[in-house]
Parts: sequence; structure tokens; C-alpha cells
Amino acid sequence: MKALVKQELGHGNLIVVDREEPVVGPNQVKIKIKYAGICGSDLHTYEGKYKVAVPVTLGHEFAGEVVEVGEGVTEFKVGDRVTSETTFHICGECRYCKSQDYNLCSSRKGLGSQVHGAFTNYLIARKESVHKLPENVDYLAASMTEAVACAHHAVMKSSVKPGDVAVVLGPGPIGLLVAQIAKHYGAKIVITGLSKDKSRLDKAIRLGIDKAVDIQTQDLKEVVNGLTDGYGADIVFECTGAPPSLNTGLDLLRKQGEYVQVGIFPQAEISTDFEKIIQKEIKVMGCRSQKPADWEPSLHLMNIGAVKAHELVSHQFKITEWDKAYDTIKKGEAIKVVLSPIEE
Repeated sequence: MKALVKQELGHGNLIVVDREEPVVGPNQVKIKIKYAGICGSDLHTYEGKYKVAVPVTLGHEFAGEVVEVGEGVTEFKVGDRVTSETTFHICGECRYCKSQDYNLCSSRKGLGSQVHGAFTNYLIARKESVHKLPENVDYLAASMTEAVACAHHAVMKSSVKPGDVAVVLGPGPIGLLVAQIAKHYGAKIVITGLSKDKSRLDKAIRLGIDKAVDIQTQDLKEVVNGLTDGYGADIVFECTGAPPSLNTGLDLLRKQGEYVQVGIFPQAEISTDFEKIIQKEIKVMGCRSQKPADWEPSLHLMNIGAVKAHELVSHQFKITEWDKAYDTIKKGEAIKVVLSPIEE
């Protein structure tokens, strides 16, 4: 079978190769991939910014059909429509595993980074990570379940409630998903972007987001103050990973507001005005990936139409068209790009 493999660390080194079809083991599920989304981390890996266990097939956002189950698997059968969490291995003994915060296990191995992922025809997942798709979620939408779960994890880090005003900085796929989920939980949403993000901001309005602000032509603080009687936002979700957004977010928050860092900054050390955090008693929270508790709620939100993941898919390519897909993303022409395998 054909697979899109990161052969060596560094920039590039991502090529289509022939790989043997994987063999299912005990307590494992073999999945035929239908669609696999390109995540920001896939881009960082391609660009040499992330280290993975090379050589490894990339791709961790996916959906597909069960074609075989291993010994000990009774929860799934051939023909089931499924998606899977990215966790492939955990230690099972640390405090984080015991609380099912697998995203924090130091021994965790993930699909598409330490274990072969979804940019291919077939993938092996551990049975505990696999989820059946509900009736109203098709394969294309389901390929975004991991992204929805990450967004859900971010929203659950906050104490969002009806009547809150939440600002989502950044109209990328995660920002648009965070906005939809926070709105479902009752918040009034302001999502921001640049002038070049017009199509994404327009998409946000079509998705039911309350306000979409071009920060290059509109006064964001004035908009937020107008919605909050001058107090400031209750919650800020930073989804850009752009260093200036950190201080923007802190500035927009009311006293005792909540700041959730969702985006990943390009460097580890970021300069910030800690005085705002102290004097306004702001609660600052980090947010890493997703955990098991985020998956079924994410599938439910897609199933009832509260999250319209499929509407974010703007482009589709084959795994052999990585260069074209990458260029489309880097030019800012895409919202979400998904790949499909080469049928043999």
C-alpha cells in the first residue's frame, strides 16, 4: 500500500513509499482509511520543527471502516464506521493515566508521530481508542473528530456558561471549532482575524458566530467593551499561536477573566505583561491536545449539528498530492484540507 512517510528529520523528507499492509494484533482494530485531515502539527513536522519517530507515516485526524479486529475485540465488527483517538500506547500506571488524562502521560505514543498514522490505506488502532460514528456524521466530517476533540478540550478548560462573552483569537480550523462549541454552551462569541482572513470570518458568521472582527480595520477592544458594559471579555481562547495575541488576549479580559492558550507558539519563551495577570486576577490555562472524555461529546455535537465540521473542509487531495496541499495551506487559500488514500 502507498503511505506518506516522514523519512528523516529536518525540513521536507516526506515522500510516498510502498509499505506492507499492517497486521492486526490482540485488542487492536484494523481500519481502512477514508479521509485524513492535515493538522498544523503535520505542517510543523514537514517543516522540521517537530521531532517524530522517523520513519513514520504521518496523519492522526481520520475516519474509516473496520476491516478486521484482533483477538479480544468484541466492541467492534467488520463494517463499523469509526474514528480513533490518537493515543496508541500509554504506561497505564502514572497518575495521569489513572485519571484518563492520557495526553499528559510521559510514555504516551501517538498515531502519526511515534506510530504509523493515517496518510495511507490501513491503520492499526488500539480498541480502547476507537469510537463508532453516530448516524448523522459522515466520513468526511468524522475525519475532523480529533480537531473537534481538541477544541472541546480547550472549551472545557474554561468555566464557560450561558451569558458569557468569549473572544476567540484566530479563525483557523481550531478557532472556528472552539467558537462553535463555546457558543453551544451558551456564550456570545467574538472571533477575530486579519483582512486576509475575510473568507474565514465570513464562514464564521455563516456558522452562527455572533461577531467576526477584522482587527486591521475594526477596534476589537471597542467591540468587546460594547458587549460587556466596558468590563471586558469573560474568556479568551488564543488559537493563533502568534506571540502578540497573548498580550492582546490579556488586555481584552475582564478582572477575574479566563485565558486559555490553545495555539502553539513558534518559540518556547514569550514576553508578556505579567502585571495584567496579577492585577486583574486572570486565570491562565494551558491546553494540550485532547483526552478520552472529549471524544464522545465531540461526536455528539457533530451529530446534532451544533458543530458543522464538514463545512470547514475547503480542499481535498490524494496523499500523492502533498506538495499541492501544502502550498494551498501556506498561501492561505484553505480552511481545512483533507487527504485520501490511493486505492490499489
